[in-house]
Amino acid sequence: MEPYQDVRAGYLEFAAYAEGESPCFEEWARGVADDADVVAWLERLPPLKRQPNLVFAAARHHGVPAPGPYAGLRAALLGDGGEIRATISTRATQTNEVGRLATLVPALSVISSAAGEAPLTLVEAGASAGLCLYPDRWAYTWRTAEGEVHAAPPGHPADGPRLSCEVTGPAPLPGRPPRVAARHGLDLSPVDVTDDDQLGWLSTLVWPEHEDRRERLSEAVRVLRREPPRLVAGDLRGDLAGLVGLVEQVATTAEGPVVVFHSAVVAYLDEPDRRAFAATMAELVAAGTCHWVSNEGPNVVPEVTASAPPAVDRSTDFVLGVDGRAVAWTHGHGRSMHWFGTAG
Repeated sequence: MEPYQDVRAGYLEFAAYAEGESPCFEEWARGVADDADVVAWLERLPPLKRQPNLVFAAARHHGVPAPGPYAGLRAALLGDGGEIRATISTRATQTNEVGRLATLVPALSVISSAAGEAPLTLVEAGASAGLCLYPDRWAYTWRTAEGEVHAAPPGHPADGPRLSCEVTGPAPLPGRPPRVAARHGLDLSPVDVTDDDQLGWLSTLVWPEHEDRRERLSEAVRVLRREPPRLVAGDLRGDLAGLVGLVEQVATTAEGPVVVFHSAVVAYLDEPDRRAFAATMAELVAAGTCHWVSNEGPNVVPEVTASAPPAVDRSTDFVLGVDGRAVAWTHGHGRSMHWFGTAG
């Protein structure tokens, strides 16, 4: 849902998004939309704090069972003594869904291939814990109409971490993940996965029925703990360009191009800041400072979405872009992708 829209409309939109993905969240979202008392409770929150993922996670954090009936959520919110509201106020939806790498890797590989397979220097905007900064530590299975395409880093064990994705269209699926020379992340409040409380919050953000995503999160945390990324506390609205400039200065020719990427992050900016962010990224790309891989809802970066054909179906509801041009529709959690074009 768009974080700044009307509460009832936003929860109905989220219910449609959750249909077929989470029966619990679909029921909860429709229940909220039809409940004037709960809508009024939510309207007393700042607009950015009314979003379903955050509200539902906060309720679950304080013991509301999920899967569970809407009545449990309603009773908890309307009977809240301030604990749930405090959690909503102090936490954020730093989902850090590592499954998105299955849709990001083809875009990253396009850039790596154009640079002669040079290893990439990655900068993630809105990195959370930085779990998506490790595309080279996973194996991949892309299921296409012609059969499965597999990719894995050298020496990857057969039982090592693997991500899968349903793919349509002429996607440039690589034979191996791109190499990574360096990993940098920028976030307002970087998540420390050695902190049990912060890690618990990441787990709570995973939708109730999605055990596969919880398992991926646990595996991603193990990967990260072996080789922590460099995470910087900062605001992508004012600090990203400076960070990219510093990274670009220290990156050597052997390290290959700098790539700024983000997924389900820019949606949390208001419209003027979204436009400013897109303009900044376009300027950095035009100057040759970095490449830009975006993966956001269709209304978030309209400058990218404008180059996309109509979506194939509701299973692909994000727009994947490379250097400001749309190349694919993707599933928000990385389960599917429809590739329709070539960047550049």
